[in-house]
Amino acid sequence: MTHRPPPGCPAHQGDRPGPPVTPLYGPDFAADPQAVYRRLRTYGPVAPVELAPGAHASLVTDYRAALEVLRSPERFAKDARRWRALADGRVAPDNPVVPMMAYRPNCLFSDGDAHRRYREAVSDSLGRIDPNALRGYVERSADSLIDRFTADGKADLLRSYAKMLPLLVFQQLFGCPPELGDRLVKGFSGIFDGVDAERADALITGSLVELIAHKREQPGADMTSWLMAHHAELTDEEMIHQLVVLIGAGTEPQQNLIANALRLLLADDRFAGDLRGGSMPVEDALDEVLWLDPPMANYAVHYPVDDLDFGGTRLRAGEPVVVSFAAANTDPALHSEHRSGNRAHLAWSAGPHHCPAKESARLIAAVAVERLLDRLPDLELAVPVDRLVWRPGPFHRALTALPVRFPPVPVPVPAPAPQHVQPGYTAEPQSDPSAAAETSGDSRWNATTAPSHPSPSIPRVATFTERQPASAPTARRPLWSSLAAWWRGQ
Repeated sequence: MTHRPPPGCPAHQGDRPGPPVTPLYGPDFAADPQAVYRRLRTYGPVAPVELAPGAHASLVTDYRAALEVLRSPERFAKDARRWRALADGRVAPDNPVVPMMAYRPNCLFSDGDAHRRYREAVSDSLGRIDPNALRGYVERSADSLIDRFTADGKADLLRSYAKMLPLLVFQQLFGCPPELGDRLVKGFSGIFDGVDAERADALITGSLVELIAHKREQPGADMTSWLMAHHAELTDEEMIHQLVVLIGAGTEPQQNLIANALRLLLADDRFAGDLRGGSMPVEDALDEVLWLDPPMANYAVHYPVDDLDFGGTRLRAGEPVVVSFAAANTDPALHSEHRSGNRAHLAWSAGPHHCPAKESARLIAAVAVERLLDRLPDLELAVPVDRLVWRPGPFHRALTALPVRFPPVPVPVPAPAPQHVQPGYTAEPQSDPSAAAETSGDSRWNATTAPSHPSPSIPRVATFTERQPASAPTARRPLWSSLAAWWRGQ
């Protein structure tokens, strides 16, 4: 075991080499990150790490220290323009972690008045989502995906379900045409995996420019249109960057939360034994995952405003401090076998930059898991749990695949697709009472009559938007186009 020098020792002043720098990338870290966190804790609440070759940071592994960073904006800023190593060239612009860490004018990377303005626009727009309509849409989307493999008796739940469901929801919430969604899916996957990240960032930006132009011409009942109409009066550039953080947080981490919860339910005897008995502790499983395997394991990058001593470590102004949600949540000081119902974990972060969409994210994940287990109650892993492979990367906790098997179930007769109302028009009365209930009164934002200053007092509206016409089929549809076709039963 490595021991830290006592406070006041010259080692704390840089007179002797400090702890070794630990890489947070590669298959070894991905296979057992908790072993790395245990080793880092021997150096104290903060330890030096390398996020990617050449990109160094200090990782916070202690729960109380993490809260101190997250709740002290006067000492730890979020504005990444303070990142000295990037500014002076020690970190190259094409380093794979730069797209996840570099400054953007959005609510995640801003401080003070700018943060309050962006945060208000995002929170007000999220507040207009009707949770009942969202639940109904997730259920129908889940059914459409399950129908595709239910007769096969086997599936990769990551590729065929956990990854695709958030994309369907994202398309609906943001009013995104399928052809733009194909590019956004590819771009965000590249960002999180750190593969050709610079090109991925350009692909995302170009696609969002097109989405914003499309929604300015055809606004609807969707997050993109609501952000545009907000009294914060976001510019097109600001719109792009709010959408980057919202879409990025709503796709990759969401799929990881769903997949990690399914893995736990199928592999852990504390949960798996209850599934066949008719009691599905999905909420407990979500809490367990958010404590032990949060989908964003290490993030919440901050920058000390001034040089300071923190937990016996000297932190330099402008050098990244990354909060390890996964390590903080498993801090031995918090050890307890009774986490059921305890939501004091840091998976949603904390302080002024805590996740504003956690209720919607949790609802989507819970409904996704419940619907799958309801349709296929005899699911089991197709390989031993210790043979599942985790994707490398410093930020996420993500599987590469989740293979399962189950008794084949005949595919039910497809139900007719829900009717969608053209944005900007009032819905006609519906003859089907259940359809009306699903849209929660079918109250929609009308671009010509909606107030120019939406606020939380505006009635929430349904999340349904007009579907874009499908393009002619090709030999192999891109992922997003395939999703749109699946929903229409094609």
